[in-house]
Amino acid sequence: MNPFVLLVLLSSLGLGTTLTFASSHWLLAWMGLEINTLAIIPLMAQHHHPRAVEATTKYFLTQATAAAVILFAGTTNAWISGTWDMTDMSNPLASTMVIIALALKIGLAPMHFWMPEVLQGLDLTTGLILSTWQKLAPLALIIQTAQNVSPLLLTSLGLLSTLIGGWGGLNQTQLRKILAYSSIAHMGWMIIVVQHAPQLTLLALFTYIIMTSAAFLTLKAITSTKISTLAMAWSKNTPLSITTVLVLLSLAGLPPLTGFMPKWLILEELTKQDLPTIATIMALAALLGLYFYLRLCYSLSLTISPNVNNSTTPWRTSTTQTSSLLTLSITAALALLPITPAVLMLTT
Repeated sequence: MNPFVLLVLLSSLGLGTTLTFASSHWLLAWMGLEINTLAIIPLMAQHHHPRAVEATTKYFLTQATAAAVILFAGTTNAWISGTWDMTDMSNPLASTMVIIALALKIGLAPMHFWMPEVLQGLDLTTGLILSTWQKLAPLALIIQTAQNVSPLLLTSLGLLSTLIGGWGGLNQTQLRKILAYSSIAHMGWMIIVVQHAPQLTLLALFTYIIMTSAAFLTLKAITSTKISTLAMAWSKNTPLSITTVLVLLSLAGLPPLTGFMPKWLILEELTKQDLPTIATIMALAALLGLYFYLRLCYSLSLTISPNVNNSTTPWRTSTTQTSSLLTLSITAALALLPITPAVLMLTT
């Protein structure tokens, strides 16, 4: 892609998200979401491949549907209350429609069906943008409007997302689909606590972005998109394979890695809110995710490819990719748990 065109598209991505962050008017927020969607469409379709075009079409139709529902909900609220202000969502029907549309935008269950299929059709770099940056603007709107929504709706969305995100990844062989179901599960953890402690939602989002960035950049470095090709990674780059195993366990929320921190604090907050049953279900749902992450770790570290001698030897060629961002994201994904006391001071 032409670097000037790429610069325009990335700048538009930043502009759309910033507009949504700064808006208190539903039309401005909707405009930011639309700029965001239209900016990533060319990035998704830049590889002229039928699978990429199919994924782009699915993504566009899904996002357009969600945007139409958001506009309809904002109009309904303005018609009843006389204001377009996002903080004044007094109509329960409008606020429910907004949350459902935003859940469709970020891939919360049961509106998650597009997410694995779209992510599977993209290259790893665009998939990273879709899994991280594209979640920011809808989640900002969810945090602003969550206080006006029925707690039952948000709890149902959160529980369903964690369960389906864990269950859906069990029988997958494509790494991008596994990361898509991981994204669905992590979104569930963020939504379940958004009414009780929005700062914990932001903390979970921050750690999720770090860990997912480390996972996508690692897969790009070892050029692997299927479980069957992970066995070659140990011969290509042994230190990177070791850190990849730890990153996957961090995504699963295993102590003493960074991913344990948001899950621990969210479970603690749910218990404080007299919701021990929901906290127990969330903890058990995390075990589903742990299982398929351990499956990846097994393929990566305990399996050697049976045809190493007869195949090409890609580990002898030096990589041309820059590794500073990869190093930074891996370090943050593994070593931020000791700052938990400082995080607790900021969130209380």
